[in-house]
Amino acid sequence: MSDSPAARLQQLFDGHRLTPTQRRIAHCMVRKAADVPFLSSVELAELAGVSQPSVTRFAVALGFDGYPALRKHLREVAPTEPSRGEDDYNEYQQAVLAEIENLKHLAELLADPRPVEEAGRILAASSPLPVLGLRAASSQARGFAYFAAKVHPDVRLLDESGSMLADRIDGARRAGASALLCFALPRHPREVVDALAYAREQGLTVVTVADSAFAPVAGHSDLLIPAAVGTGLAFDTACAPMLLGRVLLEAMCDDLPDAQARLEEFDAKAAARGLFVE
Repeated sequence: MSDSPAARLQQLFDGHRLTPTQRRIAHCMVRKAADVPFLSSVELAELAGVSQPSVTRFAVALGFDGYPALRKHLREVAPTEPSRGEDDYNEYQQAVLAEIENLKHLAELLADPRPVEEAGRILAASSPLPVLGLRAASSQARGFAYFAAKVHPDVRLLDESGSMLADRIDGARRAGASALLCFALPRHPREVVDALAYAREQGLTVVTVADSAFAPVAGHSDLLIPAAVGTGLAFDTACAPMLLGRVLLEAMCDDLPDAQARLEEFDAKAAARGLFVE
């Protein structure tokens, strides 16, 4: 794990049982890691969309006497300078800059490649490989499944909700699946949480890409790798989760011995069919 402000904040929260409201505050703090030591409890509450007393209770849950003690601790262990100049950019530019920060946080997380490498081994070993993503996360799951099918012998996309979802998980398990990959983004559908709980009951190892380590799916994941979403526009943006999906594909390819041969075979057939315009 890197020694960035965001990583140090993450370490501060690890091991604590937080309420959904407290997880929201924690997620906000990680996203604004450079600014948090300089924010009042009222300012942090406004950023996180919670009440000021909720921020105080959050600090107490972490073992501090109150928010001032937490802020003092952050200034001592994670000294940094607050970000400046956001008002100089319009809302569209700020959304892009926020996504750049999300990608920087992801790069810091990947300084320790072991979780991604472990995920790659787990996914490569599962055949078939079910890939789950509903609602906002369906495009992430579909994108992963599209490329994964070029190198993995049996990828099964689960992007439709309903009573058949458990049946499709059962079918994958009967066919030999040992793992399930899930993309989970806000707003988190209850059906995704239920599906992950069911998948684990059936003996599948659940690997999850989520917007936060405090996402509701965390308790139903064997391995969760976070990648933040942008919230500055009317609809969330998900550049970091998409990129993390491609990183997981790379790690999975490293553990599939015939991945390169499959890619070369696809390219040869595509050329023979004139599939792509040069």
